[in-house]
Amino acid sequence: MKNTPPPSTTTADRERGGTPAGTEVSGRSLRRGLVSMAFTELWERYSFYGLQGILSFYLLYAVHDGGLALAPAVATGVVGAYGGAVYLSQILGAWLGDRLISPQNMVLYGAVVITIGHVVLAFAPGLAGLGAGLVCIVLGTGALKTNITSIVGFVLDQNRDERYRDAGFSYFYMAINIGAVVGPLTTGLAQNELGFHYGFGLAAAGMAAALVQYVVSMGKLPERARTVNNPLPAGRRPLVALAALACLAAVGAAVATGLLRAENLSTVVTIAALVAAATYFLTMTTSSAVSRDERRRILGYLPLFLASGVYFGFLFQKFTAISVLITERIDLHIGGWSFPVAWVTTVSPLAAVLITPLIARMWKSMGDRQPGPVTKIALGLTQIGCAYLFLLIISEATGDADIPLLLILLFMMAAGSSEVFVGPIGLSLATRIGPGTFRSQMVGLNFLTLALGSSLAGLLGQLFTAIDNASYFTVTAVCGIGIGLTLLATRKPVGRLLGAGLEG
Repeated sequence: MKNTPPPSTTTADRERGGTPAGTEVSGRSLRRGLVSMAFTELWERYSFYGLQGILSFYLLYAVHDGGLALAPAVATGVVGAYGGAVYLSQILGAWLGDRLISPQNMVLYGAVVITIGHVVLAFAPGLAGLGAGLVCIVLGTGALKTNITSIVGFVLDQNRDERYRDAGFSYFYMAINIGAVVGPLTTGLAQNELGFHYGFGLAAAGMAAALVQYVVSMGKLPERARTVNNPLPAGRRPLVALAALACLAAVGAAVATGLLRAENLSTVVTIAALVAAATYFLTMTTSSAVSRDERRRILGYLPLFLASGVYFGFLFQKFTAISVLITERIDLHIGGWSFPVAWVTTVSPLAAVLITPLIARMWKSMGDRQPGPVTKIALGLTQIGCAYLFLLIISEATGDADIPLLLILLFMMAAGSSEVFVGPIGLSLATRIGPGTFRSQMVGLNFLTLALGSSLAGLLGQLFTAIDNASYFTVTAVCGIGIGLTLLATRKPVGRLLGAGLEG
């Protein structure tokens, strides 16, 4: 499918604050806006992945090593649920950015709350500090993530030439992955040499940098970033407030009665992600404000949504099942020095960073001859399935002995580099095919693939602790390769649905 203009570049959408028809900003202004958002996202991802890189080990390590000594099944469930909740909350953030608060202010408020959460983690010890800090990060990230992605779409919409949209989002995604690399490298070293809370402190400093970067660049954002796209009628706001209070009370009651526990958090978040996705798909496909072609595009996105959710479930196992594998079977000692444990998982985003410019250049040079989004996502799934096949082989070849560090690093490279075929393509696709009335919420739906993937990774981590390694890696390898090949076989009909009503 060609990179054609999304519904948001129509005259009606431009009248809500976009660029008037026939008007384009200079390439320099567009690049400046994109770079500002990319650096904000880089520092936010630095803090997020700086924490994520050491969080699993904080839960798994013994108390005398600075950890909380949780059982592996509990630790993987908590990490998976936290990751899922971070992305699940972005549905709420997308809705608020569409109906109540401008995307520009949503990003600002979210950055402040995330910063508070990281500071709490840095200075408050034990489970109480962990819980309070993670809740703040979940809420703040929900406000920030989808809205900053929508703002990037607004920046790119200022130029009517859509040929390089995937390439533009690939560079934005590269900024995400740079933060995902540098964050764990620094926090992992701090944890290795000084302790976990020093690593959490560096994550807090990174988020403070993101906040400063964003405040400096706010005045240069497009007018659409300061506009509430679909304002909620004033008469309905008390009902929304009442519903929010009821949800908080229900969560509090579930925790107090023991219905919501660390052991079942991933299950609860997975179900919530699926229910939220089903609700959004149903809402958008049945809305009278959605045209027939827009409805067909949403239906075409459904198989990609499910496939991407499974893909991220496999990728995010680096924070659950693979983290357990690292603590149990990887020899991290190099002479008299211990290789920082967080650095192992950092190889995954590093591989994505290194390969992104090459892939983005390839898409750009191929132009209209490049494969469509269905084929790209199919390639990503097939590749990560092959990575798990490699892990199965080396796990069986080593028997009960430790797995050499170099081999697990090669696995991380193979798995991580596959992300360039899925992550940026999903972002670009969501901003291009979404109905005009549900633009921000379509981006939120795309981020639900990460919520589903994160919570699924938690469930898979719990499964990993219950069965043998050979069976586990066989299942993941077969599923990854099988789903990838199925997508590849159905790329033409799915691609036609995704391109319905778009020019070219």
